[in-house]
Amino acid sequence: MADAHEVPTILGEKHYDSPSVFRPENLLREARRQRGVPEEAVPAVCALDPDGDIVRALRTAGRARRAAGWACYHTDMDVIEHAGVTIGIVGLAVGAPFAVLVAEQLFASGCRVLVSVTSAGQIASVAPPPPYFVLIDRALRDEGTSRHYLPPSLFAEADPALAGRAFAALAGAAVTLRRGTTWTTDAPYRETEEAIAAARAHGALAVEMEAAALYAFARARGRAVLCFAHVTNQMALIEGDFEKGEADGSRASLDVIATAARACGLA
Repeated sequence: MADAHEVPTILGEKHYDSPSVFRPENLLREARRQRGVPEEAVPAVCALDPDGDIVRALRTAGRARRAAGWACYHTDMDVIEHAGVTIGIVGLAVGAPFAVLVAEQLFASGCRVLVSVTSAGQIASVAPPPPYFVLIDRALRDEGTSRHYLPPSLFAEADPALAGRAFAALAGAAVTLRRGTTWTTDAPYRETEEAIAAARAHGALAVEMEAAALYAFARARGRAVLCFAHVTNQMALIEGDFEKGEADGSRASLDVIATAARACGLA
């Protein structure tokens, strides 16, 4: 009978130095074969749009084209030129497991820098009214995916050099930007008063669903990933919440993505 520590649960031993048997490259190979997808790299700069607002706005405006070489079974990629940067955008990859699944496949497909812009709820006691952006320096690991990439710790952290360059470049941009900690959760409808108070006590400015896992993936795999929280709401505690601004905030989000990518020297 297996020992308790060998049971494959979230608390079990993860063998971080062992390679995965299931590889994104192999999945993509089979997806291309089955679906007739050409061997064509995705743009070097890619973005995750969990809410799908950027993708919807671009399609409505007729500004995006579909990426012919994106072989993911679960998503489509829209490609746009914005501020001189070619960006491949994947919408609706909500939550830590889905975001990292897509991130693995993006870097296996030619991506060199990934920027995530996710809607987030404000929990800081002193903050400007939404909407505004937070460049996430570190995220509280209150989700399960990061545990499969890095040993347990309180936070998953951004690459400090990438974050520093992006923040400096965005200082002159026409967006309201803060820099700091967020709380990544798997269970948005379990954001209790006690959990919010605990996250706030650890410096969290906002709550979102992807950053801790994406940063753990980035650290474990040596990938360039930056996460932004687009703070758009106060968890529906007031009427008129969840407003992102012009075109659902898509123009501002694209400005953030393009500026951050250029600052990282990867655009």
